[in-house]
Amino acid sequence: MTTTVTATETDFLEACRVRIEAELRSRLTTSRAGDTLSEAMAYSVLGGGKRIRPALCLGAALAVGQDKDKALVPACAVELIHAYSLIHDDLPAMDDDDLRRGRATTHIAYGEAIAVLAGDALQALAFEWLSESPGLSDNVLLRMIRTLSRASGHSGMVGGQAIDLAAVGQDLAIAELETMHRRKTGALIEASVMLGALTSQHVAQERLEALSDYARALGLAFQVQDDLLDVEGETVVIGKPRGSDAARAKPTYPSLLGVDGARHHLTRLLQDARGSLADFGPEADALREIADFVAARTH
Repeated sequence: MTTTVTATETDFLEACRVRIEAELRSRLTTSRAGDTLSEAMAYSVLGGGKRIRPALCLGAALAVGQDKDKALVPACAVELIHAYSLIHDDLPAMDDDDLRRGRATTHIAYGEAIAVLAGDALQALAFEWLSESPGLSDNVLLRMIRTLSRASGHSGMVGGQAIDLAAVGQDLAIAELETMHRRKTGALIEASVMLGALTSQHVAQERLEALSDYARALGLAFQVQDDLLDVEGETVVIGKPRGSDAARAKPTYPSLLGVDGARHHLTRLLQDARGSLADFGPEADALREIADFVAARTH
């Protein structure tokens, strides 16, 4: 399957990126003092990025018939969790990366101690923002907090990172690799979709399950494409050194399946993601467009 992403198809992502960027910048620059920790937090969050996770949150709100702005604060909270995870992933004790999105990683720019604290502070701030999301009942907010905390912690992203560290230099089966990435990458992507869907208190359970299926397939597809970019991308485009996964002997989809096998796997996952939305109409077009973008992204 060959996917072509047109300017029209990426309009939603670009509109979300601009909206989320403005909200994050406003919140981070008006509510924080001008100390080094605050600067490091803003540096980490406002350093660019596609804002795919918050866009998924807004897109899922549209898919269940809500105004996407109702999911704006939850979407920003998800992005803070993502930013904190990147700070910690880049640390010398983890992936030891010097570049992120084409510029110095937080620990290179501000020092390791401030980077650790910036990540910790962003994680706490995410739940502070989420708990104060306007226009949502206490019951909905509690479900959102539970969803995001589970996706972020031992059973989700952090647990997946621990598996990833232990897997360096090991030969994993494809099922083991997918378990790792469902937690490390996929859990937060699924939470992004679920937070958007939870803005509606009247969405049918089968629709929630379909959106969950979409998010699980998309989360793995995102990781497969990430692994392919590490093999085929250019450092100046992907914003980090090409081949860094192989240099660390990390198991990846191309290392297990070969490049062609990884591409075929990506195609199947994207077909699954789109297929999960079969019972949705135009209200889910934003989610379909994001799936197309994941397949075609170059960074």
